[in-house]
Amino acid sequence: MRSVGVVPAAGSAERFGGRKLLEPIDGQPLLDRTIASLLDGGVDEVLVVVPKGATELEKDVNAFLDPRVRAIENPDPSRGMFSSIQCGVAQVDGDAIVVLPGDMPFLRPETVAAVLAVFSPGKIVSPRFNGKRGHPVVLPATLRDEIAATDPVANLHVVIKKHQNERVDVDVDDRGVVRDVDVRADLDA
Repeated sequence: MRSVGVVPAAGSAERFGGRKLLEPIDGQPLLDRTIASLLDGGVDEVLVVVPKGATELEKDVNAFLDPRVRAIENPDPSRGMFSSIQCGVAQVDGDAIVVLPGDMPFLRPETVAAVLAVFSPGKIVSPRFNGKRGHPVVLPATLRDEIAATDPVANLHVVIKKHQNERVDVDVDDRGVVRDVDVRADLDA
């Protein structure tokens, strides 16, 4: 089974004050930590969806030096995160699509490995921490066309809701599955 991560990273980070994905956490850019959790957890390739002209992001995030990591451009990220997921999913060549927002640097690689271990074709797998579903969500590649056909201003839940019988939750002891960074105070939480 080939797994491909899709990391939406094209947002403006207005609430954070800009440059969120480059914010250092333990000496490395936030986005590097997010990508590393996927690669270290067993994902074969990571597609990072960036805005047009994201040369600074690509230059300063070390993960882009890894041949398993590619930048995919979202021509209009103002449509929202789901439009970035659509751009990434359109480029996926694999069996499992592993969706993880770029601003989730506290996810543990063991959690990624756990959701991948449970995944099988036709299943949608989510980690759950203290009863709350989080990321990464693992989707079968068979949903690619449905994701592409969904309104770009929608969200991934619109697609997932149509497949409730295919959902599998994996209980994990990893708060990182529900901990994203929207404002600077989220780094200290």
